[in-house]
Amino acid sequence: MVMLVVDEARKEELEVLLEEAGIAGFTELSRASGRGSTGPRLGSRAFPRTSAVIFSILADEALADLAGRIRTFCADCNERLKMVAWEVEELL
Repeated sequence: MVMLVVDEARKEELEVLLEEAGIAGFTELSRASGRGSTGPRLGSRAFPRTSAVIFSILADEALADLAGRIRTFCADCNERLKMVAWEVEELL
């Protein structure tokens, strides 16, 4: 399973990247708020930015391909996108 966290303003670009990588299924949580290394993202007047969080379950090969594409995406647009992956033991 992979979780991607990206600035809400860049989520459409990430969705295109996912499509180009052949990832057809994902779940998106829009307008996520919180605080991290990039500062507060609270969707408020003082801190208007928010993030999008995208989850998908991928085969190992697809995960490796996506990681390469994410590195290129971040380098090309100077965006700090976070990607976390963990093993899924069972899918029902």
